[in-house]
This record gives sequence, structure tokens and C-alpha cells, in this order.
Amino acid sequence: MEEERTAPADEAAEPSEKRPGQGGISRRGLFIGVGSTVALLGLGALRYAGSVPLNRPPGGQDEEHLAAACVRCQRCYEACPRDVIVPAKIEDGVMGVRTPMLDFNTNNYCDFCAAENGGTPLCATVCPTGALTLPAGCTVGDPATGDPGDVVIGLAELDTHTCLAYRLTGCRACYDACAYDAIELRDADTANPLPYVVADRCNGCGACQAACLSLSSGAIKGSERAIVVRPASR
Repeated sequence: MEEERTAPADEAAEPSEKRPGQGGISRRGLFIGVGSTVALLGLGALRYAGSVPLNRPPGGQDEEHLAAACVRCQRCYEACPRDVIVPAKIEDGVMGVRTPMLDFNTNNYCDFCAAENGGTPLCATVCPTGALTLPAGCTVGDPATGDPGDVVIGLAELDTHTCLAYRLTGCRACYDACAYDAIELRDADTANPLPYVVADRCNGCGACQAACLSLSSGAIKGSERAIVVRPASR
């Protein structure tokens, strides 16, 4: 009888090379898995890319409704008598590109078309899809009477670190620009009054931001003015 061959001890101890179907993961499989994970994460990021808060024109404060109804027709840009409605850029959120937003750094602000259309915002009037729709029974700000109205675009925020008034320059440009008494002065009877925002009176019209001198004076270097309107609702 032929003797059965026995493998040397060192050869038997050496692990055999894994073949397809024997478990483990190949380099190709690893790359595919990583690539799929990255793609899924990318889709997840895209879902939230349009959530960057923006100052919207009157009637556009319901962000989900605006994003769903806006067809980027640009009629609101063309109708705005103060040219403060501009298209959102890609850095403002992928899903919101070219939807309307307000830019008060154009040195102008929203007066709700008080002079041009009797206080009925033209942007909402010309919107063909209702993406800009004022709530039923609401009132808008009236600069003539000082009534801030019910439509709140945003809330002004003052940075005391960059505000010229807090550098004892006597600046009160934002106070003088506000028609709704939403900015008051501390030490008003002194040479250096200090402005502050009265939140309950502010409707986010942007007049204070448009008037702010912190950047145009050259005294402050930065990307924002000392007072800016942030999206908000109440």
C-alpha cells in the first residue's frame, strides 16, 4: 500500500490565499464601498444645502413654501423699485440658487413699496406662483406712521466691537435711518450716544444696515457692516 504523503509542518502552518467566495474583502470591493458611502453622504448634504437662512422679500418668510413654489422667473427682481432683491448664489445654498433674497449692502432697503404702491409690496403682487404671498389680514411696515406692521423680514443685530458709535465717534447713522423706533440711544444727550436694537419694534427693513458707515468709512475692516439684518420671525 502506498504511503500517504504528509505535508511538512512549516508548510501546513502557512495560511492559504483567500479566493473569491471564501470571505474577506478585496481591494476593489473596498473602493466600491467607500465610493458608495461618499455618494450617499453627498446626497445627504445636498438635501440640506438649501437651508442657509436668507433675508427673503415680503411674503417669502415661509422658506419651504418659497423653495417649492419659486420658478426663478426674476419678476420680483424687476419689480423692486429699490433694487434690493437679488438672486441667491450657490454659496447661499445649492437648492436655493436664484431664488429671491434681499441685499441691504446695496445701500438701499425695503419700505414695502409704501411710496410706489401704497404699501403693497410689488414683489408679491407680480409673483406668478404665489411663492411670495403675504399672510391674510397682515399689515406691512409704514414708514410714514412708524408702524412696523406684522410682516417681519428679519431682526437687526448690532456688533458693538465694530460699531463706530462704540468707538466714541458720535455716529448715529442707523438711529437716524430707522423709521420704526427700533433703534434707541443710550446716553442720547451726550456727544457719544450708543445705539441698540429694540427687537419688538424691528421688522428687518434693512434701513439701518444700508445706512451703516462702519465699512464705507474705512475705519473698520471686515466682511460685514456693524449692523446687519438676520433672518428671523416672531
